[in-house]
Amino acid sequence: MTMSKTSTNAVWTQLSADLWRFIRLRVPDDHAADDLLQETFVRIHRHLDKLSATDRLAAWVYKIARNVIVDHYRKTSVQEVSLPDDAAQSEDFTSTLRARAGEWMDEMIGQLPPKYREAVQLAELEGLTQQQIADRLGLSLPGAKSRVQRGRAMLREVLDGCCHFQFDRRGNLVDCDPRPDRTVCRDCGDD
Repeated sequence: MTMSKTSTNAVWTQLSADLWRFIRLRVPDDHAADDLLQETFVRIHRHLDKLSATDRLAAWVYKIARNVIVDHYRKTSVQEVSLPDDAAQSEDFTSTLRARAGEWMDEMIGQLPPKYREAVQLAELEGLTQQQIADRLGLSLPGAKSRVQRGRAMLREVLDGCCHFQFDRRGNLVDCDPRPDRTVCRDCGDD
């Protein structure tokens, strides 16, 4: 079964608001999101007649949107990098990821062992300084720093098992694509 040209309007009506929010989480401003949403629907319109399974429509549309976002960043000199290993980059990575991630981050942090989970929650979710974490947990400052750093490393492993991350040249997270064989997360934006 092929879809007619007029169903582009139906796709717009059904998915445009959610798709705009999806794109906006991955780009720096509303104008970029508007432009990329428009480009996504141009591509949808061009290829809608080739779609045969209407039950996979949303997945197909979001895949197009991801490709549009990746193309956008490639045009602005995006480079792909691996997850950071040192503590300073780790702190920036986790903060950026938390800002982009949404509700599923809580689930990921919840998978950490209790003492590391608590340290990461205090640092990332509550925004406490490492000295405040040390005071709250009854640890020395070096002990708190170590616990937070190890917790972040564990969180990085959990996240890497779920998704493949892409960063711009300044190290800002620009996209995450769920891995097809993931076992650690249930819903991190793949529709």
